[in-house]
Amino acid sequence: MLSISFHTLGCKLNQLETESIAEAFKKEGFSLVEWGQGADIFVVNTCTVTSKAEQKARRIIRKALRDNPAACLIASGCYAQLDGKALEQLSEDGRIFVVSGDLKSLLLDLPSYLMDQACTSVDVLPLLHRWMREKIQSNDSQGDPFRFDVQDYSYHSRAFLKIQDGCNNGCAFCRVRLARGHSVSLASPVLLERLKQLEHHGFAEAVLTGVNLNQYKDGAMTFSALLKYLLAGTSTIALRISSTEPEGVDEHFQQVIADPRIRPHFHLSVQSGSDRILQNMRRRYSSEKVAEAVHRLRKAKGDPFIACDIITGFPGETEADFEATYRLCKNLDFSWIHAFPYSPRPGTEAFSMRNRVPEETSGERMDRLLKLAEEGKRAYVTRWIGKTVAAVVEQHHRRDQPLLVTENYLKARLCLDEGQTIPSGRSSVLCTLTEHSSELQEPSDGSIDAEARLSL
Repeated sequence: MLSISFHTLGCKLNQLETESIAEAFKKEGFSLVEWGQGADIFVVNTCTVTSKAEQKARRIIRKALRDNPAACLIASGCYAQLDGKALEQLSEDGRIFVVSGDLKSLLLDLPSYLMDQACTSVDVLPLLHRWMREKIQSNDSQGDPFRFDVQDYSYHSRAFLKIQDGCNNGCAFCRVRLARGHSVSLASPVLLERLKQLEHHGFAEAVLTGVNLNQYKDGAMTFSALLKYLLAGTSTIALRISSTEPEGVDEHFQQVIADPRIRPHFHLSVQSGSDRILQNMRRRYSSEKVAEAVHRLRKAKGDPFIACDIITGFPGETEADFEATYRLCKNLDFSWIHAFPYSPRPGTEAFSMRNRVPEETSGERMDRLLKLAEEGKRAYVTRWIGKTVAAVVEQHHRRDQPLLVTENYLKARLCLDEGQTIPSGRSSVLCTLTEHSSELQEPSDGSIDAEARLSL
């Protein structure tokens, strides 16, 4: 049996696409192995948001090739789209294959191609070279960003539903829009049918993903209208919104998300609290609009988990600009702040901007925000101790210490009483948060926020 291993960098959209490719390989009989173990084929889904993300991809690729001298590696994603040559040069023996992000969906056809050729471990390298010539490098090659439709998840208990790709904005710092292209949306009837299938298969929730969900457009149907349409066409499955822009949180959006099947968890793409810097970033809102968005989210959902992105050290950011950002974050009491220093990205407007902020200064500002983030997270978790919430069990976490992801995006270690069994990984359970955890950190790093017990 041939084996394959996946490593995903970046956004939830990348996670969904990896899941879909993994499902295609499983259906053809491939064995999925954990990253770091030996495999015949390794797949790295790359990110280009920051230079550190690209550095991490190169480091991961080099190590996988070095540790597995007989294996082949496929690199795809946004970094592969914009700088595939740099990735190809990481291998001198022809074992790395770069599939640009716009052709990533063609990887869904690779497992059947290999199996049709009765591929063995010895045949993988020559067959991959042949596949690249015939399918990827041919003039008629064309990808479909909405072929990624997963029903059998290998790495997540919660389902993902890709509704949109690309972005029409021209933010001065963003390289992802260059990799993903203009905004495109999947037809609403197709989305509803996919969501119904997920509900039928027992998933308690689906995470709606895209590059800019607020740019969803199907005829006259906007993102807010789509949410209402999906809720009306299903009965039990909950929807989690992966991220939203502040200008997208209007009165209509506020009304729709009040539905109890919209998870009380939101991630706002804020970037700065200085109106001057927001203007230089080519963002389409003001700090006042950010505050209004947070107010609307809380008015609709009570005390939801609200996180935000902040870039420190954008060219020209003064101490006064940063203090405006800090005050905004403190006053709005975010549940988490994902702060990171500005990274010059080739091909973007900001790449050639003057008045660069020293890395040391950017780092110090980031550290201040991360400290504020920890304070905000701790206060948020404390408010929820003793409360009962819906949650989904992470099926790939340790079996002796099951991990819950609550409706408001807290990670809780489930403490089972004698005779209790671990609930299904897809279904929703009610649990009571019982104790604050000392491990509290960034939501995405696998740390534990609290302990919980099942509510009977």
